[in-house]
Amino acid sequence: MPKGYWIANNVVHDAAAYERYKTANAAPFAKYGARFLVRGGSQENPEGAAHSRSVVLEFPSYAAALACYNDPEYQVAKEIRASIADGTLIIVEGYDG
Repeated sequence: MPKGYWIANNVVHDAAAYERYKTANAAPFAKYGARFLVRGGSQENPEGAAHSRSVVLEFPSYAAALACYNDPEYQVAKEIRASIADGTLIIVEGYDG
């Protein structure tokens, strides 16, 4: 079964408030088996447009990735993020070839 991934690219406008988002998302991420592959860090953007912060989360399955996003507990965390960051989030099924 292919894994699921969240690929986020955003710009954070309030770093202190972003810590609240990280605290709020910890429980739902643990509940659905999320594992950070990328969490900020240095990045280059040789093609296209991108924001300053990238995050990649791996889930045991695509279904788990979707369920985590739709979980009411994550939706509370999302509201915190929405008020202090702008960006994109893609939920994608991994390649299991």
